[in-house]
Amino acid sequence: MQRILRAVVLAAMLLASVAVPQALQAQEEFRRNLEQIAFVPKGQWITGVSVSYSQSSQDNYQFFVVENLSGNTYTFKVSPMVMFAFKENLAAGGRFAYSRQRTKLDAARVVIDSETDYNVDNLYSISHNFYGTAAFRNYISLGHSTRFGLFNEVQMQFGGGESKLCNGSGLDFTGTFERSFSLDVGLAPGMAVFLSNYSALEVNVGVLGFSYQRTRSTTDRIYVAERNHKSANFKINLFSITFGVSFYI
Repeated sequence: MQRILRAVVLAAMLLASVAVPQALQAQEEFRRNLEQIAFVPKGQWITGVSVSYSQSSQDNYQFFVVENLSGNTYTFKVSPMVMFAFKENLAAGGRFAYSRQRTKLDAARVVIDSETDYNVDNLYSISHNFYGTAAFRNYISLGHSTRFGLFNEVQMQFGGGESKLCNGSGLDFTGTFERSFSLDVGLAPGMAVFLSNYSALEVNVGVLGFSYQRTRSTTDRIYVAERNHKSANFKINLFSITFGVSFYI
């Protein structure tokens, strides 16, 4: 019996010694032959800036259950960006962003039905935030084209800001002051289309990210509260789609 087992083991070892090298040789013969050209050459600077501004005002405006809406609001944001290609198709850098938002509501009435309605007046809110982002990009050319290309951007963003919310007047006046800190780490693939040798139209969207936010609020200089928020996602966020024009010099 032992002789039979010994013979079976030797035969299995011999078969493995013949099959394994053949399998490795078959794997080594396969080549994808992927070609990558210099889409962004080494030593090139990438810079750009995006500015957005919106403003609206209402006077006795009516919308669904909201009546006699009077007030105004505006939002402003500016974000410059600079990166350096330290290697062919690889770039690193950062961007800075500042945003400011103000809302002033003079009067509004929310009517649910003939017996239920709420009045809101003298509401004022203002906030401003600062963000700093470190970014790393890997460019991928589409075949031999130097006009169209893809890129994958890894981002780490730190942010902070302050906001103030006031409501009422006279003895009914109340206010809340908030300070916030945020940390975001994400992955944002995109596409670049060169309009000329020095300018390109870019679009990217966040698909993977982790976010943390901490807020400390003080109401009427007496009541103090804190809240923490954490989230992680692996999906396309339509609100994170950004368009911009960058200059390659």
